[in-house]
Amino acid sequence: MTQGNIRVLVVDDSAVIRTLVGDLIAAAPGASVAGKARSGREALDMIASLRPDVVTLDIQMPEMSGLAVLNRILRRQPTPVIMVSALTHAGAAITLEALDRGAVDYIAKPGGGAIARATFAIELIEKIRGAASVDVRRMMARRKRRADPGVVSVPPTKADADACPAELADKCVALGISTGGPPALDKLLGAIRPPMPPIVIVQHMPPQFTGPLATRLNGVSELLVREAANGDLLQPNCVLIAPGGKHLGLVRLGTRVKVTIRDGDTVSGHIPSVDVMMTSAAKAFGQNCLGVIMTGMGRDGVDGCQAIRAAGGYVLGQDDASSDVYGMNKVAFVKGNVDRQFSLNDAAATIARCVRRTKRMVSTARVSNKVTI
Repeated sequence: MTQGNIRVLVVDDSAVIRTLVGDLIAAAPGASVAGKARSGREALDMIASLRPDVVTLDIQMPEMSGLAVLNRILRRQPTPVIMVSALTHAGAAITLEALDRGAVDYIAKPGGGAIARATFAIELIEKIRGAASVDVRRMMARRKRRADPGVVSVPPTKADADACPAELADKCVALGISTGGPPALDKLLGAIRPPMPPIVIVQHMPPQFTGPLATRLNGVSELLVREAANGDLLQPNCVLIAPGGKHLGLVRLGTRVKVTIRDGDTVSGHIPSVDVMMTSAAKAFGQNCLGVIMTGMGRDGVDGCQAIRAAGGYVLGQDDASSDVYGMNKVAFVKGNVDRQFSLNDAAATIARCVRRTKRMVSTARVSNKVTI
């Protein structure tokens, strides 16, 4: 990459989108358009000759789909790819597949109106800058190492929400994750076993994407996984995913804790925000809250992790070696808001051990703060 200049190849069969994305990149400091391709085949030729730093890739194109192009890019010349997706259920499902295959990030095509386009412009440049820092070969090698060889996929048996020991019933796992999140969550939730306390997750995603994500994760987990709705009561052995474009909070009502879903401005650059969710979880559960901060760009969740620790809870952070992007989890760790780090391969077992700890065990564990386990 040229020092200070990120060269981007824009791939889309729509001239309107090519122009929009190209103009936004050209106007951004430290970025430039390496080229524009109208089809997958043209994109592959241009990647070979231009060797861009980042590729923005339309998902749905004639002749060769975005997924097919992505596969060839990763096989021939691994390059950070940002998928550009229509804001539809089908677009979301294909995007999740692309992220599993090795796309670094994604962005939804903008709707009409100046505000939507302004938001798209900010997100696009942030994602391009973040993607340019990702070593795709290293990322794919990490994923290959953490894969479970020979595992046969079978439909999981869902745990009964009532089948949970009393000591777990009034605890909570508050998990924040961003870039690299869907494949990491697939790994984590596919390995975690009941009984477990309620798990609440904020994955940075736009509307229409979190529903398909929850459905996808529900298909690999023995826990019940679904998109959260306003008024939901937290239950053991149940995972709630914050809906895209809305903030999720938790409010205690006597012995139960209720989910609140609301509109609002971005917090820490995001909606839903990990900070919003974790801060409310800390207030609702106090010392019985386990925070988990995982792969992702930025710093959302740093303040939330601090709030959980201040309330007497415990915080785990995904380590550098197993993160696709060591960003917000790194900031939380450096700031002293993480008690211990973990590898993704050990995430399920580590979380299970932590939720079963007594207050005394958690306090003792903090003596060895910042030790990777």
